Amino acid sequence: MAYQLSELNFRTVSDPKGFMEEADARYHSRVEAAAELILNNRSRSPIVLLSGPSGSGKTTTAMKIAQALEKRGVKSHYVAMDDYFKTVDRETAPRTPEGEIDLESPLCLDMELLNMHFTQLAKGERIYVPKYEFSRQMRIQEPSKSLKLGKDEVVVFEGIHALNDMITEKHPEAFKLYVSARSDVEFENAVVFKRTWFRLVRRTVRDFKFRGSDPAVTMAMWANVRRGEKLFISPFKDKADFQFDTSLPYEPAVFNATATKLFQTVPEGIERYEELRAVLPAIQLFGHIDEDDVAPDSLIREFIGGGIYGS
Repeated sequence: MAYQLSELNFRTVSDPKGFMEEADARYHSRVEAAAELILNNRSRSPIVLLSGPSGSGKTTTAMKIAQALEKRGVKSHYVAMDDYFKTVDRETAPRTPEGEIDLESPLCLDMELLNMHFTQLAKGERIYVPKYEFSRQMRIQEPSKSLKLGKDEVVVFEGIHALNDMITEKHPEAFKLYVSARSDVEFENAVVFKRTWFRLVRRTVRDFKFRGSDPAVTMAMWANVRRGEKLFISPFKDKADFQFDTSLPYEPAVFNATATKLFQTVPEGIERYEELRAVLPAIQLFGHIDEDDVAPDSLIREFIGGGIYGS
């Protein structure tokens, strides 16, 4: 799918409120469709595996699906698979081609514990979800939560590796969902804003606003993030029972002001420098929508803050 730049900019100026409401409604319809499919699969498994690359809006999507299920009388629980990361051991950790610890690799996850917990939950047994501290790159002793599923309950496990063969081959009955921003923006039949840039801009803005990360650091990581996606995420997306696009046509206009400032600081010499440098003139092709006008339940509140699901 592709958006047309001229149409996006026209709607941004002529009817920004209606523009955003229509886009949010389309996204909501996809969430509702996913909830129905999950409901239909509940007799086979109470486990939902939600995957997608960085910046896809997985967290908000998982929470919105939980709301949609609860409206249908099914209680839903949410577990971030990031808490199943292993404490980093510099001797055994997977490495990038440059020799750095590769945090994008599924080998960083405790797959044995994850698979054991999926089995226990399906049997109605209680599990204790671990807790991981990224600042110290280690799992701490106290669990993040305990969880036991009742008769009309499901649990959504969200993470970039949720559809990896190491999980899905052992739990084929689980419902598998893949989300990502999957639309380019075109002008006169040429792509002027790539689909991957939706996620790059989301991630750069979020990391700057809420994770104290200099945009240069986020950008320097982008090459390895994309490498990890191609190796460890994209090859498994077609295993999903349902896939949908999380891009919102109005979001470049919302991100415009902040992203313009951040992408003026692309550090020279980093991998994918030419691509990263191209984002600045591309984002400036869009109009402007004030962040304050974005609905509190919008997906992109995950990246700009001020939403009902947290930042």
